[in-house]
Amino acid sequence: MTARGGLSAAEVLRLLGGHARTCDLRERLGKDRLAGAVRRGEVLRVGRGSYALPELPPARAVAARAKGVLSHLTAARAWGLPLLVPSEQVHVSVPHGSRPAPVDGVRYHWCTIPPDEIAHGRTTPLRTVLDCGTALPFAEALAVADSALRADLVGADELLAAADRRHGPGSRRCRRVARQGTPDAANPFESALRAVLVQRGLHGFTAQARIRISTGWAQVDLADARVRLVVEGDSYTYHGTRGAFARDCRRYDELVRAGWTVLRFTWEQVMFEADWVASVVHDVHRSLARAAV
Repeated sequence: MTARGGLSAAEVLRLLGGHARTCDLRERLGKDRLAGAVRRGEVLRVGRGSYALPELPPARAVAARAKGVLSHLTAARAWGLPLLVPSEQVHVSVPHGSRPAPVDGVRYHWCTIPPDEIAHGRTTPLRTVLDCGTALPFAEALAVADSALRADLVGADELLAAADRRHGPGSRRCRRVARQGTPDAANPFESALRAVLVQRGLHGFTAQARIRISTGWAQVDLADARVRLVVEGDSYTYHGTRGAFARDCRRYDELVRAGWTVLRFTWEQVMFEADWVASVVHDVHRSLARAAV
């Protein structure tokens, strides 16, 4: 699945983590679109066969000039929360009626933020999670919520109560994020994989489940014990050495020997082929459920 005719070059690069090789971008954009994006400054060639997103303006300086506060993904990053994908923009929330000067790479949000929802020049962690839940795609918003819960910057009950008080555009999305958020998710990639399953109606998976195998215990990204199905997100970042690869192969084989079915998906598949990922898990899950009857 490619992004030809769909996502922009910057959006593709963002979904690839903000940094990518020529072959990965050409596969999804084509040679001409990639060259045009470089000419326009949408993406930067930072080395031979290597591209990255352009540098963003200094966030704090932008917020100060606009008399606003850092918010959304920019605030999440300022709080040290791992993000699913880097933000293409600096997000700044400003009061209604203000007219900040346009700045390349900056997105303004006009809203009223109570003083107790601002700390250190940015929205509080709770407000940040709520804003992201309202405005972002589900997978990105869930990754922010999971990260905040995991870091103990936000409490689960606190998040649910605050989301229930939200009204207006995006409030239903926000409540969905609050309901699905968990501190058990190990990283944003796992959050994104879980988001794909939730959107397909597959709610029975436990994050970071521990499964008994012949050599001890195996900890997996997602598992549904009812049908003995494991779903793993395989990222080169976490499995990029020969030793890690060998350990994972042994772990997967032991899980199969213990009677579990194991499905493995890459970052690119989760980010660019979510419908296919969801359909594979759905069909395998259904087949296992029928066999268990």
